[in-house]
Amino acid sequence: QVQLQESGPGLVKPSQTLSLTCTVSGGSITTNYYAWSWIRQPPGKGPEWIGHITNGGNTYYNPSVKSRSSISRDTAKNQFTLQVSSVTPEDTAVYYCARRVPRSYEYDYWGQGTQVTVSS
Repeated sequence: QVQLQESGPGLVKPSQTLSLTCTVSGGSITTNYYAWSWIRQPPGKGPEWIGHITNGGNTYYNPSVKSRSSISRDTAKNQFTLQVSSVTPEDTAVYYCARRVPRSYEYDYWGQGTQVTVSS
């Protein structure tokens, strides 16, 4: 069974860079056709797809955060990371990593989520 676990600071100051890591076990992030995603849910709002990295290492981003976001991976550690620069309080959310089902917009495995608060 695939398991995902987010890790990173829970508090980030405005204008700084948010950095989160998702560690994957029970499956490889290089397995054909899967994409490894970051999704966030701000308080009182619906989930927002941030972006994903494919099994081949290609990245895709939501245009709303594309200019500030970067997703990368470490295949040796079976991890992928998210960085969001120049954060504001509007970036406060629960951040999830998830595996996207091939050729769909559905996710079959999720991390438990991690709260990130942007505050001075």
